[in-house]
Amino acid sequence: MKNILLIITVIFTIQMSFSQQESAFEDGEWFKFKMSYSGWMKAGNATLTVKDSKLGDKDVYHVVGKGWTTGMIKWFFKVKDRYESYFDKETNMPYKFVRNIDEGGHTKDLEIDFDQQNNKAYVNDKKHNKKSVIDTKPNIQDMVSTFYYLRNNLDTSDLKIGDEVRIDMFFDEENYGFKLKYLGEETISTDFGKIETLKFRPYVMAGRVFKEEESLTLWVSKDKNKLPLRIKADLAVGSLRADLEAFKGLKHPFKIVVNN
Repeated sequence: MKNILLIITVIFTIQMSFSQQESAFEDGEWFKFKMSYSGWMKAGNATLTVKDSKLGDKDVYHVVGKGWTTGMIKWFFKVKDRYESYFDKETNMPYKFVRNIDEGGHTKDLEIDFDQQNNKAYVNDKKHNKKSVIDTKPNIQDMVSTFYYLRNNLDTSDLKIGDEVRIDMFFDEENYGFKLKYLGEETISTDFGKIETLKFRPYVMAGRVFKEEESLTLWVSKDKNKLPLRIKADLAVGSLRADLEAFKGLKHPFKIVVNN
């Protein structure tokens, strides 16, 4: 049940040819996900919220992601995670990232300030009272800003089954690269009805959390919103599924397939 928001955010770690298009989101957007463990046990919830804000003199979006365990699982493995990203409203490049987590007693309390011009990350590890400066890749994203950057810039019109794509992300105290494979289109049944989706298979780091490199399958809506609708993950122990349960503040109409 660890890394709830990492699993959700992986959906949009896709880099192909980008073209500026109409914004996919705006102030007030909110998502809620329900988690289940091994296909039957309720495991937790996660939310993502977008708000207009200021960081110094910069106009930014401030996104807050939260994840927590519920039901029986929280009695033997309690998760309470909070992620925040402040990113530019025009370029979607992040200026600040916060990760404050408690996952079964494993805790982190990090604040990261990004100098995009000089490709530096200033990491403040509050738990260990340690500060460091780390070189980053150009145009680096954090794990939350990636989601919104690609919703605004990803051109899916030329995707072909089998295409593999990458993006650079900074996670905790290191540069992190994702590679994903496009699996095609699929219409899936959701709480909201049948939805046309794009399906992806990311390559993740096998080991403590994920069973193997190809452990995740992801479905996103085939519309201007690019909603994260479903994630399935094979973990080192058991499996985890996340489904979009509720939303509000969408900028564009949400398309539902109507059968005749």
